Amino acid sequence: MKAIFKREFKSYFTSPMGFIIIAIMTFFLSQIFANLFNVNYGNIAYAFVYMNTYAMLIAPIITMKLFSEEKRQKSDQLLFTSPVKIWKIVAGKFLAAFCLFMLGYSITIVFNIIFALVTDVNWLLYLSCVLGAALVGASIISIGVFISSTTESQIISAVFSMIVSLFLLMIDYFSNIFNNAVVTGVCNFVSFTSRFNSFASGIIDFSNIIFFLSVTALFLFLTTRSIERKRWA
Repeated sequence: MKAIFKREFKSYFTSPMGFIIIAIMTFFLSQIFANLFNVNYGNIAYAFVYMNTYAMLIAPIITMKLFSEEKRQKSDQLLFTSPVKIWKIVAGKFLAAFCLFMLGYSITIVFNIIFALVTDVNWLLYLSCVLGAALVGASIISIGVFISSTTESQIISAVFSMIVSLFLLMIDYFSNIFNNAVVTGVCNFVSFTSRFNSFASGIIDFSNIIFFLSVTALFLFLTTRSIERKRWA
């Protein structure tokens, strides 16, 4: 798993993709931070709230090549015939994508230090926001990894992953459109945004942690099963 992780993480920076992803995330976070700083509002949590939407749409770009590229180049057979277990291959690729995703958030440490120089900051709230961003990122990335394992086209992988991300972002609107208690309950249960906003408010609800970890585990499991099925087909 360690070798897979190193190979995948390094591959992001042997091509422009890793630098582009970090540059895009830094750009959006910088714009949000500048706006907060200009209005003398030193709550970094708002940067995470606004960034959450962009991040959920950026994650599919990170995951689109993980298995699709292997299948397109026919190098997936080398992986599947290696002595490494399938779940370790999946975990290694997932962790590489997840680390790149969280690396994009690293600039927020600098922003919060700047806020600390001019006003009082709540570092526990900052850590709560980071935890929330990590859990949302892990869930979206696991979904993207699964979709990437089902196609050899990076474009198809990215498009379908973005569609899922958009659906998850818009699901709160669906609960408002349909005046139905059951629909509203389901939408509220699966809403990534509302669950993330809980972390951004400094509320660490273990049910939200369990939800995101369960989504991540489920889609990593589905990815493993999908690959194993094709391996023995």
